[in-house]
Amino acid sequence: MNDAPARPQAAPAPTRREQILREAARLFAERGFHGVGVDEIGAAVGISGPGLYRHFAGKDAMLAELLVGISGRLFAGGRQRVADAAEAGAGPAEVLDALIDGHIDFALDDRALITLHDRELGQLRDTDRKLVRSLQRQYVELWVDVVRRLHPDAAEAEARAAVHAVFGLLNSTPHLGRPGALPSRAATAALLRRLALGALATLSA
Repeated sequence: MNDAPARPQAAPAPTRREQILREAARLFAERGFHGVGVDEIGAAVGISGPGLYRHFAGKDAMLAELLVGISGRLFAGGRQRVADAAEAGAGPAEVLDALIDGHIDFALDDRALITLHDRELGQLRDTDRKLVRSLQRQYVELWVDVVRRLHPDAAEAEARAAVHAVFGLLNSTPHLGRPGALPSRAATAALLRRLALGALATLSA
């Protein structure tokens, strides 16, 4: 009988479509949406520019999938964390911890998408931009509900303003310098977590 612990499964290799989106996000964040051509995105993933059209209709479609996609993933991930915590019988403090940790993962791992959202949201078609805003509002309200359960004396408007302020704090990662200039990922995550909790604790002050 082999009692050796099972090796963790390696993460699946990114698909070609995922590779294209990752490089498009990086290039758009570095040089702006209008400063990057299809040929340059193709070169970054080792295919011809026209070859990209087998995966996307064009740059506009890439930008829409990036910005709608990350808003959707944040909201879906937040809902899942709340559901998992509720199933485990966690209180609002533990649920908030889970939401903060999930957003910190995004803020540290998807810095290019934060920059992209701040600079290029206006480039989306109205329908896509409205979808992004709708997903973001739902994500905010998810947090507000948890925050108000933890701080029941806080007014709804005050709790919502605090949540937006915490998002601004956590989403500041693109301005913290290059990754090599930061503390370790764990140390940066711990710092962001303390700052977020400290900001929200003022609701009970």
